Amino acid sequence: MSFTALCGYGGWLPKHPEVHKNFIRRLISRAVQRSNDSTTHEPAVAAFGNAIQGHPVMKSLFDQILRQVHERNEVTSFEHLLSLLDCIIVTAPKYELATDPEGNVIGEPVGVPIYLLFDLLSNTAAAYDLFRMEEFNRALKALLENWGKFLMQPGSNLTLNETDEGWFGKAGIQSLEQHLGKYNFEQTFKCPDAAADNRGFATWDAFFTRPLHDNVRPIETELIVLPPIVPRTTAAEQGTLIYSACESTVLQIARDVKKDDQFWLKGQPYSLYDMFNRSDEYAKLFEGGTVYQAFLSPLDYHRWHSPIKGTIKDIVVVDGTYYAVLPDAGAEKNDPDLPEGDPHGALIRSQPFLTISAARVLIYIESDDTNIGTLCFIGVGMAEVSTCQVTVKKGQEVKPGTELGMFHFGGSSHTVVFQKGTEFHERDHIKSGEHVWINSIIGVATRKGE
Repeated sequence: MSFTALCGYGGWLPKHPEVHKNFIRRLISRAVQRSNDSTTHEPAVAAFGNAIQGHPVMKSLFDQILRQVHERNEVTSFEHLLSLLDCIIVTAPKYELATDPEGNVIGEPVGVPIYLLFDLLSNTAAAYDLFRMEEFNRALKALLENWGKFLMQPGSNLTLNETDEGWFGKAGIQSLEQHLGKYNFEQTFKCPDAAADNRGFATWDAFFTRPLHDNVRPIETELIVLPPIVPRTTAAEQGTLIYSACESTVLQIARDVKKDDQFWLKGQPYSLYDMFNRSDEYAKLFEGGTVYQAFLSPLDYHRWHSPIKGTIKDIVVVDGTYYAVLPDAGAEKNDPDLPEGDPHGALIRSQPFLTISAARVLIYIESDDTNIGTLCFIGVGMAEVSTCQVTVKKGQEVKPGTELGMFHFGGSSHTVVFQKGTEFHERDHIKSGEHVWINSIIGVATRKGE
């Protein structure tokens, strides 16, 4: 059994169409001004352009994308795309302001600007072919890593300020504090200088990977009452608490997952063999198990914590795609954010597919607890979130709350995979669309048949 429900786009797409349109409009204007001042591209953009244009198949596929893309697309040519990228990779993401139809000033953060350029382009048959090509992703990785280097340098923090378009302006801080509970931003996160306009963050990446203050996300210890199927007297029979590995929004839970499966335009199952980078050994170990998946918005805390006590058995880093999606006919009738047929957001609707295609890291944790056995945490880099940094080592002992690693430069997704024989009982509130704190209890694990 599994449940799946649409749960919004979690900050990946602006909720207000006016903000989305204004971002694209202003970006195009900046690109025009830049082209008037310079006839050359940024070096990293030029290298990306040469790689695509110099490869007959990739060049042909991009031409097909422009013929297939929805009419709302505003990227008019490959050269136009390069000119827009020129403007993005020399700046940090910022808060975007616009005016709604009633004349009210509205604003939202645009944390993944390159994704907004590729969003509609990706939702085409030609992009499904191009964006999965190893050569394309190699060229794109070099471009994204160049932007990542900029975001780690002094000067990348200029959008961290208290102006209307700053991340710490009135509207920006409200967005950042949306899911923080009783604490404000400065009380939740370690800021080098909480009184400064930029809170003391020397770079954009330092802000993005900001650590939590101690005790703001304590390890919960409350017991979960399981259904009284059989009497439970021992600690093992009572079950083992499973903690949230990320600050994230629940996507879905799938049970009895297959070792091998096909991905179609709808229904997106999980294929363990592909998720585990074609490891037959691990696919067999987890066959028939359970997958819990949740995704992070650009506003969330982006470090990962261990969901259980155990020992790091293995770590596998997988290069993958960045913008490949399963093309679809647009938002479905019951979509919570977009009107039916809206072509935006295919990447978010393709999250189970991303577990087999996107850049990701697999961290296997072995537990002496018979309720768990071996568990796998998968950090999935989405779009420009091309860097998955691991901070634990093979053989290291961990416990709930131990940092495992972090994402850089955008938003992301993650899964926790339980092996066959483990029954995962989620808490009542763990449903699609529910935002959960890191270190909070998401459920309890027992042995099947107990």
